[in-house]
Amino acid sequence: MTSGRPVPDPVGPGQESVWDYPRPPAVRRSDELVEVWFGGQLVARTRTSLQVLETSHPPTYYLPRSCFADGVLRPVAGSTVCEWKGRADYFDVVAGEHVAERAAWHYPRPVARYDLLLGHVAVTPVSMDGCFVDGERARPQTGGFYGGWITDRVAGPFKGGPGSRFW
Repeated sequence: MTSGRPVPDPVGPGQESVWDYPRPPAVRRSDELVEVWFGGQLVARTRTSLQVLETSHPPTYYLPRSCFADGVLRPVAGSTVCEWKGRADYFDVVAGEHVAERAAWHYPRPVARYDLLLGHVAVTPVSMDGCFVDGERARPQTGGFYGGWITDRVAGPFKGGPGSRFW
């Protein structure tokens, strides 16, 4: 079990290190083309997403709720609490007969510092057919709890893998 900060991976041209992201997390606007596919359907598409950037985590993309296809987000019971952003409520993602349980979340009343997230929804890539940023397929952050999108634009190592619990 690693308890100290790991050595950041080298940063290549056009990359940024997740070890330069702040804690508490920052929110950054993005005009990248973000697409989410599920059940063989394009369920969301936007050029006006938000990224939550936190030390050791790849960006988590939050998309305007309005960019999701009608009926794709089905509210479900239960919530969790983020120490920074507040209470998160969840959605199943539904496309035809395909259902990804609790695969999306939002902050209906985010803490003031994160009020930009109001009206935005995050989707975990591990539960989708594919999540794309400017045409590149994002790889899911490991660990089963996190919603980060790993692209070639970010250098790790990333929290979520074995031994990273206390980073």
